[in-house]
Amino acid sequence: MNTKNLIIYKFDILYQILSELDKFIDFNLIDVQDEKTLNYKIVELKNFIILTKKKVPKVEFQLIFDFPTLNISKLIEVFNVEFIKKNFNKKSKFQIKNYIINFNSREMLHKNIKLKLTEKEIHILYYLSKKNFAKVNELEKYVWLYQDDIETHTVETHIYRLRKKILEKFNDKNFLITSDNGYCINK
Repeated sequence: MNTKNLIIYKFDILYQILSELDKFIDFNLIDVQDEKTLNYKIVELKNFIILTKKKVPKVEFQLIFDFPTLNISKLIEVFNVEFIKKNFNKKSKFQIKNYIINFNSREMLHKNIKLKLTEKEIHILYYLSKKNFAKVNELEKYVWLYQDDIETHTVETHIYRLRKKILEKFNDKNFLITSDNGYCINK
């Protein structure tokens, strides 16, 4: 099981409260008082959320407490929801070269520029990112779930449109490469 780590950053009273409840909660509590240790813990730990009073710049997965009262059962619920969201978000993205592809928003991102994609375009990119090269019939089979003997230009049409969108938005004419009746991503 993946341990849920709560990094409590410069927030002594919250650490004390949660420490007293330690045997009733299913979290590993880590008290951190300085930025160097915080950065070390972020690199070291896989599954964590940072609890703090003020937002820490350039750090993901923070829960900022700026309210005066706490209901412990609600707080534990919030922690669990944050871990679920974090794990879901980690699994919803993949990277190709300098591009981030987001399954949930169906977007391709590069240097703060977003390109909306269709569901099939996302699946094409995901499949091609896992393979060095894919023939048309392979994409038909695994992306469209077509039979081997169906004659269609669906793949070619989708690749053409996807290539055009990427060129227009990112000016990357070599992202998708065509060769020998198949396709690959120029890595």
